[in-house]
Amino acid sequence: MTRHRGGRSWYSKVIGAALGVTVLATGASVWTAQAGGADEPAPKASASATPGSDVKPVDESIVHASEEGKRGVNITIDDGPDPVWTPRVLDLLREYKVKATFCMVGTQAQAHPDLVKKVVAAGHRLCDHSVSHNTAMDKDTQAYQSRQILDAERMITKASGGVRPLYYRAPGGAFTPYSRKLAASRGMRPLGWNVDTKDFERPGTDAIVATVQRELSNGPTLLFHDAGGDRTQTVEALRRLLPWLKQQGYSFGFPVR
Repeated sequence: MTRHRGGRSWYSKVIGAALGVTVLATGASVWTAQAGGADEPAPKASASATPGSDVKPVDESIVHASEEGKRGVNITIDDGPDPVWTPRVLDLLREYKVKATFCMVGTQAQAHPDLVKKVVAAGHRLCDHSVSHNTAMDKDTQAYQSRQILDAERMITKASGGVRPLYYRAPGGAFTPYSRKLAASRGMRPLGWNVDTKDFERPGTDAIVATVQRELSNGPTLLFHDAGGDRTQTVEALRRLLPWLKQQGYSFGFPVR
């Protein structure tokens, strides 16, 4: 698992205007951060996150497994919603009758609540992907991590019309024991991935398809993106991969909670 590199200027513009948050990037490996220990005390959820909500804590370990079992595949879509690419991804998912998990950036959800509602109406699940997509947030303070997670949870829930995110995926996989416990205390299962398609780097549709076909044996959770730039290659790769996965006998589901 690797952190995404570069190509984040669009986030800086949005977030700089909205929150004044500087987006950081790093090329370090995230597996160690994801596999962090569990010896810290469980944090308490902020009362301002989603007032009055009935939140049940979930397991704090990072999940990869599918609710569909051994032949299940989890399609996960990160960084949106985006007014150009999210509708195209939704059209494809509807065409092939596939449900996916959308890991949304808080500022993007806030800017495009209509798209968040469309994702929910189509039967897909929501995932908290932090406020500003800071891939180095694991190096920051617990107070900062808390704001990134809880503020994004509130933004996404409000944009959806009251539907809460069921998962938390740290940007670039920058989990910490604290962030995992905090998310889990808010009912959001920490969500990893098994296959990084590298579609964010736009390596070509053939390369994205080949990566999935080569690495699918690593596990069921596949990582794609619907924002952050031209996602033509992602859409075309999904157009080829969704029917191919069905032909291989896989079913599409959601990550275990």
